[in-house]
Amino acid sequence: MTPYQPGKPVEEVKRELGLDRVTKLASNENPFGPSPLAVEAVKRAAEGMHVYPDGAAYDLKSAIERKFGIGRERIMVGNGSDELIHLLGLLLLGDDTELIMADPGFSRYDPSAHIAGSRLVKVPVDGDFRHDLPAMRAAITDRTRLVFVANPNNPTGTVVTKTELDAFLADLPSEVTVVVDEAYVEFARHAPDLPDALDYVKEGRNVVALRTMSKAYGLAGVRIGYG
Repeated sequence: MTPYQPGKPVEEVKRELGLDRVTKLASNENPFGPSPLAVEAVKRAAEGMHVYPDGAAYDLKSAIERKFGIGRERIMVGNGSDELIHLLGLLLLGDDTELIMADPGFSRYDPSAHIAGSRLVKVPVDGDFRHDLPAMRAAITDRTRLVFVANPNNPTGTVVTKTELDAFLADLPSEVTVVVDEAYVEFARHAPDLPDALDYVKEGRNVVALRTMSKAYGLAGVRIGYG
């Protein structure tokens, strides 16, 4: 397992190369920045920074509950989606288990398997750089416990349709949990037959829906992921 290499901060690149202007593309940071309403909220919150935060995130979970109509007991929040991906690996994986993901896929899925001592199975994307869901389904064994489907996929930007995802989920073994990572879903609303992972959660399927406020909402610096 090699250490994660995050994208260099703009200021560091300026220092290294003697540049005045740098545009950073590596980290998918929102170029439009956060909403002015979010900036004002952070300013108000800063007045209470001498107090430890609510670890249970009551207000945030309550807001998510109201927005999506799902009970707070089914909501988890974390230090970005990364933390939730890490925790899901610790909860659901271990020796003699397998994690399945697309290749290429989001690099932070790999450590979920490595840290838990699980086998990492990477299934190549198809000729259109989309998740090859039939091949991923064929790769599932009696040791598979976790499958990651990023929709849209990072880094290829492609989506799977609801019809395709329905077929993939139809006959999965009960011990397999599918994580539908929708970190970029706000950018794909125009896509035809786009699935909503929350629908599967509400149906009681063995699905975890992940989203983030870092991308479309431009809040990467405060790192809020939720599932």
